[in-house]
Amino acid sequence: MATIANLTVKADGSFEGSLATLNVTAPIAIVPNGRKAKDSEPDYRIVSRKNGFELGAGWKRFSQNTGAEYVSVSLSAPEFGTIYGNIANAPGDDPMKKVIIWNPPS
Repeated sequence: MATIANLTVKADGSFEGSLATLNVTAPIAIVPNGRKAKDSEPDYRIVSRKNGFELGAGWKRFSQNTGAEYVSVSLSAPEFGTIYGNIANAPGDDPMKKVIIWNPPS
């Protein structure tokens, strides 16, 4: 597993930060989906802060082991294909800092 984004939690429940892979570095925002009408729709939309394009989505999930809530994300762009990951606490003790951990295909 690898960290592919560093994020800061905002007061409105959104996240802002930078997506960083070997080929791409881009400012992103993960914003609550205020238009969610069905359970199958994502809880968050992931957008480029540079141009506003939607890059992906996120869904609230619960750990089977601990019951803790986390966000599972999917990002897609021609530059990197599709990336699946989870938003997790960043190293250290700051609850306002998060990371996206990449889940490589098995």
